[in-house]
Amino acid sequence: MSNTEDAGGALAGNVLFYQRPEPLNPEVHGRLGLNRVDKPFAFAETAHAVPLTVTEFGPAGACYPIIFGGEAYAPLAVMSIRPNENLFVKDGIFQADAYVPAFIRRYPFVLANDEGNQRLLVCIDRAAPMIAEDGEVRLFENGEPTEFARNCIQFCTDFETERQRTESFVQMLRDLDLLESKQAMFTPRNPDGTAGEPIQIADYFGVSEAKLNALPADKLAELRDNGALQQIYAHLNSLFGWDRLIAVTLQRSPQAASA
Repeated sequence: MSNTEDAGGALAGNVLFYQRPEPLNPEVHGRLGLNRVDKPFAFAETAHAVPLTVTEFGPAGACYPIIFGGEAYAPLAVMSIRPNENLFVKDGIFQADAYVPAFIRRYPFVLANDEGNQRLLVCIDRAAPMIAEDGEVRLFENGEPTEFARNCIQFCTDFETERQRTESFVQMLRDLDLLESKQAMFTPRNPDGTAGEPIQIADYFGVSEAKLNALPADKLAELRDNGALQQIYAHLNSLFGWDRLIAVTLQRSPQAASA
Protein backbone atom coordinates (compact mmCIF):
# COMPACT_ATOMS: atom_id res chain seq x y z
CA MET A 1 0.00 0.00 0.00
CA SER A 2 1.46 3.29 -1.00
CA ASN A 3 0.21 6.40 0.74
CA THR A 4 1.53 9.90 1.35
CA GLU A 5 0.66 12.36 4.07
CA ASP A 6 -0.47 15.81 2.96
CA ALA A 7 -0.18 19.10 4.83
CA GLY A 8 -3.60 18.67 6.35
CA GLY A 9 -2.75 15.36 7.92
CA ALA A 10 -4.84 13.29 5.50
CA LEU A 11 -3.39 10.43 3.53
CA ALA A 12 -3.52 10.28 -0.24
CA GLY A 13 -3.49 6.85 -1.82
CA ASN A 14 -5.52 4.12 -3.39
CA VAL A 15 -6.55 1.49 -0.86
CA LEU A 16 -9.58 -0.71 -1.36
CA PHE A 17 -12.56 0.51 0.75
CA TYR A 18 -10.83 3.62 2.18
CA GLN A 19 -12.17 6.96 0.90
CA ARG A 20 -10.72 9.49 3.39
CA PRO A 21 -7.94 7.85 5.42
CA GLU A 22 -6.52 10.15 8.11
CA PRO A 23 -3.73 9.48 10.64
CA LEU A 24 -5.36 8.88 14.00
CA ASN A 25 -4.69 11.88 16.20
CA PRO A 26 -6.18 12.67 19.66
CA GLU A 27 -6.12 16.40 18.96
CA VAL A 28 -8.10 16.03 15.73
CA HIS A 29 -10.15 12.94 16.56
CA GLY A 30 -10.49 13.25 20.31
CA ARG A 31 -14.31 13.17 20.20
CA LEU A 32 -14.67 10.45 17.61
CA GLY A 33 -16.23 7.10 18.29
CA LEU A 34 -17.92 4.21 16.54
CA ASN A 35 -21.66 3.67 16.35
CA ARG A 36 -23.54 0.50 15.52
CA VAL A 37 -24.88 0.63 11.96
CA ASP A 38 -27.56 -1.43 10.26
CA LYS A 39 -25.32 -2.33 7.33
CA PRO A 40 -21.81 -2.79 8.77
CA PHE A 41 -20.36 -4.45 5.65
CA ALA A 42 -22.00 -2.24 3.02
CA PHE A 43 -18.54 -0.99 2.04
CA ALA A 44 -17.65 -4.49 0.76
CA GLU A 45 -20.79 -5.13 -1.31
CA THR A 46 -19.05 -4.42 -4.62
CA ALA A 47 -15.74 -6.17 -3.83
CA HIS A 48 -15.54 -9.32 -5.94
CA ALA A 49 -11.99 -10.07 -4.76
CA VAL A 50 -10.36 -9.20 -1.42
CA PRO A 51 -6.69 -9.51 -0.33
CA LEU A 52 -5.79 -12.40 1.98
CA THR A 53 -2.86 -13.20 4.22
CA VAL A 54 -1.32 -16.65 3.98
CA THR A 55 -2.45 -17.70 7.47
CA GLU A 56 -6.06 -17.22 6.31
CA PHE A 57 -5.82 -19.77 3.50
CA GLY A 58 -7.35 -22.56 5.59
CA PRO A 59 -10.61 -20.90 6.69
CA ALA A 60 -10.93 -18.72 3.58
CA GLY A 61 -10.36 -21.66 1.25
CA ALA A 62 -13.44 -23.38 2.64
CA CYS A 63 -15.56 -20.51 1.25
CA TYR A 64 -13.76 -18.94 -1.71
CA PRO A 65 -11.31 -19.73 -4.49
CA ILE A 66 -7.91 -18.35 -3.50
CA ILE A 67 -5.93 -17.00 -6.43
CA PHE A 68 -2.79 -14.95 -6.99
CA GLY A 69 -3.23 -11.75 -8.98
CA GLY A 70 -1.50 -8.62 -10.19
CA GLU A 71 2.18 -7.88 -10.68
CA ALA A 72 2.89 -8.80 -7.06
CA TYR A 73 0.93 -12.09 -7.29
CA ALA A 74 -1.04 -11.01 -4.22
CA PRO A 75 -3.33 -13.69 -2.74
CA LEU A 76 -7.01 -12.87 -3.23
CA ALA A 77 -10.27 -14.39 -2.02
CA VAL A 78 -12.67 -14.41 -4.98
CA MET A 79 -16.21 -13.56 -3.86
CA SER A 80 -17.92 -13.35 -7.24
CA ILE A 81 -17.26 -14.24 -10.86
CA ARG A 82 -18.56 -10.82 -11.91
CA PRO A 83 -17.02 -7.41 -11.13
CA ASN A 84 -18.71 -5.02 -8.70
CA GLU A 85 -20.53 -7.88 -6.98
CA ASN A 86 -20.02 -9.75 -3.72
CA LEU A 87 -22.12 -12.90 -3.41
CA PHE A 88 -21.48 -13.07 0.33
CA VAL A 89 -22.68 -9.59 1.34
CA LYS A 90 -26.36 -8.72 1.09
CA ASP A 91 -27.91 -5.50 2.39
CA GLY A 92 -24.67 -4.73 4.20
CA ILE A 93 -24.64 -8.03 6.13
CA PHE A 94 -21.99 -10.69 5.64
CA GLN A 95 -23.26 -14.21 5.08
CA ALA A 96 -23.28 -15.90 8.48
CA ASP A 97 -21.44 -19.07 7.44
CA ALA A 98 -18.79 -17.31 5.35
CA TYR A 99 -15.29 -16.43 6.52
CA VAL A 100 -14.68 -12.68 6.76
CA PRO A 101 -11.12 -11.82 5.65
CA ALA A 102 -9.02 -9.76 8.05
CA PHE A 103 -8.66 -7.10 5.34
CA ILE A 104 -12.39 -6.47 5.76
CA ARG A 105 -12.52 -6.94 9.53
CA ARG A 106 -9.95 -4.23 10.21
CA TYR A 107 -12.06 -1.53 8.53
CA PRO A 108 -12.26 1.43 9.22
CA PHE A 109 -8.73 1.20 10.66
CA VAL A 110 -5.58 0.72 8.58
CA LEU A 111 -1.82 1.16 8.76
CA ALA A 112 -0.17 3.36 6.12
CA ASN A 113 3.36 4.57 5.40
CA ASP A 114 4.25 8.16 6.09
CA GLU A 115 5.57 10.36 3.29
CA GLY A 116 9.15 9.19 3.68
CA ASN A 117 8.23 5.54 4.23
CA GLN A 118 10.03 5.79 7.56
CA ARG A 119 7.20 4.63 9.79
CA LEU A 120 3.69 3.27 9.76
CA LEU A 121 0.79 5.45 10.82
CA VAL A 122 -2.48 4.20 12.30
CA CYS A 123 -5.28 5.66 10.22
CA ILE A 124 -9.06 5.67 10.10
CA ASP A 125 -11.38 6.18 7.17
CA ARG A 126 -13.07 9.40 8.16
CA ALA A 127 -15.80 8.67 5.60
CA ALA A 128 -16.81 5.40 7.28
CA PRO A 129 -20.51 5.53 8.24
CA MET A 130 -19.86 3.99 11.65
CA ILE A 131 -17.50 6.80 12.72
CA ALA A 132 -19.10 9.87 14.27
CA GLU A 133 -18.47 12.69 16.72
CA ASP A 134 -19.33 11.51 20.23
CA GLY A 135 -19.86 7.98 18.90
CA GLU A 136 -21.02 5.19 21.18
CA VAL A 137 -17.59 3.51 21.50
CA ARG A 138 -15.02 6.25 22.01
CA LEU A 139 -11.54 6.16 20.48
CA PHE A 140 -9.90 8.45 23.04
CA GLU A 141 -10.32 9.31 26.69
CA ASN A 142 -8.24 12.09 28.26
CA GLY A 143 -6.09 12.19 25.14
CA GLU A 144 -5.21 8.51 25.28
CA PRO A 145 -6.51 5.62 23.13
CA THR A 146 -9.28 3.64 24.79
CA GLU A 147 -9.00 -0.11 25.23
CA PHE A 148 -11.15 -0.53 22.12
CA ALA A 149 -8.83 1.68 20.07
CA ARG A 150 -5.75 -0.13 21.40
CA ASN A 151 -7.24 -3.46 20.37
CA CYS A 152 -7.97 -2.11 16.88
CA ILE A 153 -4.43 -0.76 16.61
CA GLN A 154 -3.04 -4.13 17.68
CA PHE A 155 -5.19 -5.88 15.09
CA CYS A 156 -3.76 -3.62 12.38
CA THR A 157 -0.23 -4.24 13.65
CA ASP A 158 -0.78 -8.00 13.58
CA PHE A 159 -2.25 -7.70 10.09
CA GLU A 160 0.87 -5.88 8.90
CA THR A 161 3.05 -8.68 10.30
CA GLU A 162 0.94 -11.25 8.44
CA ARG A 163 1.07 -9.14 5.28
CA GLN A 164 4.87 -9.20 5.35
CA ARG A 165 4.81 -12.95 6.01
CA THR A 166 2.52 -13.34 2.99
CA GLU A 167 4.95 -11.41 0.79
CA SER A 168 7.69 -13.83 1.87
CA PHE A 169 5.44 -16.80 1.10
CA VAL A 170 4.68 -15.48 -2.41
CA GLN A 171 8.35 -14.77 -3.02
CA MET A 172 9.13 -18.38 -2.06
CA LEU A 173 6.57 -19.62 -4.62
CA ARG A 174 8.17 -17.41 -7.26
CA ASP A 175 11.70 -18.53 -6.38
CA LEU A 176 10.57 -22.15 -6.78
CA ASP A 177 8.80 -21.26 -10.05
CA LEU A 178 5.57 -22.81 -8.78
CA LEU A 179 3.12 -20.19 -10.07
CA GLU A 180 1.49 -20.59 -13.47
CA SER A 181 -1.34 -19.00 -15.43
CA LYS A 182 -4.69 -20.76 -14.98
CA GLN A 183 -8.23 -20.32 -16.20
CA ALA A 184 -11.59 -20.96 -14.57
CA MET A 185 -14.05 -22.36 -17.09
CA PHE A 186 -17.82 -22.80 -17.20
CA THR A 187 -19.65 -25.12 -19.60
CA PRO A 188 -23.30 -24.07 -19.98
CA ARG A 189 -26.07 -26.44 -20.98
CA ASN A 190 -27.98 -26.00 -24.23
CA PRO A 191 -31.82 -26.13 -24.17
CA ASP A 192 -31.64 -29.74 -25.40
CA GLY A 193 -29.41 -30.74 -22.48
CA THR A 194 -26.18 -31.02 -24.44
CA ALA A 195 -23.02 -29.24 -23.39
CA GLY A 196 -22.50 -25.80 -24.84
CA GLU A 197 -19.27 -24.03 -25.68
CA PRO A 198 -16.97 -23.64 -22.64
CA ILE A 199 -16.74 -20.06 -21.35
CA GLN A 200 -13.67 -18.66 -19.60
CA ILE A 201 -14.76 -16.75 -16.52
CA ALA A 202 -11.38 -15.98 -14.94
CA ASP A 203 -7.70 -15.82 -15.81
CA TYR A 204 -5.41 -15.92 -12.79
CA PHE A 205 -2.23 -17.34 -11.29
CA GLY A 206 -2.12 -20.43 -9.13
CA VAL A 207 0.31 -23.10 -7.95
CA SER A 208 1.20 -25.71 -10.55
CA GLU A 209 0.58 -29.17 -9.10
CA ALA A 210 2.94 -30.69 -11.67
CA LYS A 211 5.79 -28.40 -10.64
CA LEU A 212 5.01 -28.94 -6.96
CA ASN A 213 5.11 -32.72 -7.35
CA ALA A 214 8.38 -32.47 -9.29
CA LEU A 215 10.22 -30.76 -6.42
CA PRO A 216 13.02 -32.77 -4.79
CA ALA A 217 12.03 -34.73 -1.70
CA ASP A 218 14.18 -32.58 0.57
CA LYS A 219 12.52 -29.38 -0.68
CA LEU A 220 9.04 -30.86 -0.16
CA ALA A 221 10.07 -31.86 3.35
CA GLU A 222 11.26 -28.29 3.97
CA LEU A 223 7.93 -26.90 2.77
CA ARG A 224 6.11 -29.38 5.00
CA ASP A 225 8.17 -28.51 8.06
CA ASN A 226 7.83 -24.73 7.69
CA GLY A 227 4.06 -24.95 7.13
CA ALA A 228 4.12 -23.72 3.54
CA LEU A 229 2.96 -27.03 2.07
CA GLN A 230 -0.22 -26.93 4.15
CA GLN A 231 -1.01 -23.43 2.84
CA ILE A 232 -0.27 -24.49 -0.75
CA TYR A 233 -2.74 -27.37 -0.52
CA ALA A 234 -5.31 -25.06 1.08
CA HIS A 235 -4.97 -22.85 -2.00
CA LEU A 236 -5.23 -25.79 -4.42
CA ASN A 237 -8.27 -27.25 -2.65
CA SER A 238 -9.95 -23.84 -2.63
CA LEU A 239 -10.05 -23.83 -6.44
CA PHE A 240 -12.97 -26.26 -6.31
CA GLY A 241 -14.87 -23.20 -5.05
CA TRP A 242 -15.21 -21.88 -8.60
CA ASP A 243 -18.08 -24.32 -9.08
CA ARG A 244 -19.82 -22.90 -6.01
CA LEU A 245 -19.51 -19.32 -7.28
CA ILE A 246 -20.90 -20.32 -10.66
CA ALA A 247 -23.80 -22.22 -9.09
CA VAL A 248 -24.75 -19.34 -6.79
CA THR A 249 -24.51 -16.85 -9.65
CA LEU A 250 -26.81 -18.93 -11.85
CA GLN A 251 -29.21 -19.50 -8.98
CA ARG A 252 -29.56 -15.76 -8.38
CA SER A 253 -29.40 -14.73 -12.03
CA PRO A 254 -30.20 -17.51 -14.53
CA GLN A 255 -29.63 -15.16 -17.46
CA ALA A 256 -25.94 -14.98 -16.42
CA ALA A 257 -25.36 -18.26 -18.27
CA SER A 258 -25.97 -16.57 -21.60
CA ALA A 259 -24.13 -13.42 -20.55
